[in-house]
Order: sequence, then C-alpha cells, then structure tokens
Amino acid sequence: MARNLQSSGQLRPVDLAREHGLSTQAVRNYEEAGALPAAARTPSGYRSYTSLHATALRAFLALLPGHGHRTATAIMRAVNEGAAEEAFRLVDESHALLLDDRRTLRAVENALRDLEPTTPTTEPGGTRVAPGATFIGPLAEMLGVRPATLRAWERAGLVRPRRDPLTGYRVYDEADVRDARLVHQLRRGGYLLEQIAPLITQVRAAGGLGPLEAALGDWRDRLSTRGRAMLAGAAALEAYLCERERG
Repeated sequence: MARNLQSSGQLRPVDLAREHGLSTQAVRNYEEAGALPAAARTPSGYRSYTSLHATALRAFLALLPGHGHRTATAIMRAVNEGAAEEAFRLVDESHALLLDDRRTLRAVENALRDLEPTTPTTEPGGTRVAPGATFIGPLAEMLGVRPATLRAWERAGLVRPRRDPLTGYRVYDEADVRDARLVHQLRRGGYLLEQIAPLITQVRAAGGLGPLEAALGDWRDRLSTRGRAMLAGAAALEAYLCERERG
C-alpha cells in the first residue's frame, strides 16, 4: 500500500514524519491542532497526505523557532481555515513583540552606558552609614529628582531602601543607589514604571550591572536568532500560501 500511495502522489504520516525526524503521532497531533490541513482518508481509514501537507508541515516547523508553538499553530490554523488576514495579523504581532524586546535591550544598554560613577555619600545629622550608602535627600539631589519621586519608585518596588533603626531615615545602600540610577535613566528614556520593574528584577537576579552587561550580548544574540528564524518562517509560510493558491 505504501508504494501505491506514494506513486499516486499520496503520502502517509510516516513519510512526512521521516523528513523532520518526527514521530507519526506528532504529525497526527499537528493535524488535529489545525497546523496541517485535514487529511483525506483511504477506504480502509488511513490518513492520506499530499505534497500540500508536506509543505504545510515545513512551514509550521519553520515558524516555531521565531513565533513559539502557540502562535505558530494559530498562524497555520488561520491559513488552513482560509483566514489569511488573521494569520498576517499574528505574524505582525510577533514582529511587534520582537521590536519591543529590541527597544528594551537598547534602553538597558543606553542606561548602563549613561550611568556615571556614584558621588560620595552625604550623612545628614551625623548618622553613620556604610560606604556607598546614602539618604533620600542626597540621592534625590544627585539624580535631579524630588524625594517624592524616590518614594514613588519605592512603592513600585523599584528601589528597596532599609530604615535606620534609630532615626527611621531611609538608607539607600549601593545596590539601591544602582537601581535608582538605572530607573532614572530608563524614565528619561520614556519607560513606564511597570515596564522598568522586570528590568530591575533582571539586574538584581544577575547580581548587579557588571553581570548584566555580560548577559546583554547573549540577549542580543538571542534576539538576532529569533529575527532570522522569523525570516525563515516567513519564507516557508509564503511557499505554503503559494502552493495553496496553485492547488
């Protein structure tokens, strides 16, 4: 039966699966999810695919690295349901997200580049603090913002000063000063507090600006890889669209 199917231009699930090192169950799952058009059935009930299904599978697998499984499936399902405009919208959304990620990366890089060395600590009222630490007034003056702004950043979780047990003053240690300076740079770049919060979390998780700078190169490489994957996915999707139109 295998020779008869292939000689008639029909393909079995295993024929599609072998090209990509997949299991036949994976091919069936992709069809059931709508990533492949519905297969015809032989009189004995076996699935019968065609070159169109093979092209659809190539397109779906090419879309996966750039768009992710959920979006790639939605794109292919839209095409297979005759809703090409919806597929294009989904592709555009992925590109918009990638552009947002690139802008975020650029903002972090610019913020790090524009940071200047921390000025020496000022100690009001003779209160002693650790080297590199400071209080809300001197920090606000250094950044050129009002103390109320620093308190707003604190409420948003962007800076986390401790309280001096004797005076109740906010004490910003070196990490807090670092975070405040980075927030200030990103705010100057037009970023909202809710957009800045995950970036500050990344800085803290990385253990500071130095490790974060080292991670930026990897972040940039991943964005480039994703961008190229989107190009490859677009080419494969176009090939599938053309074959559908010819069919």
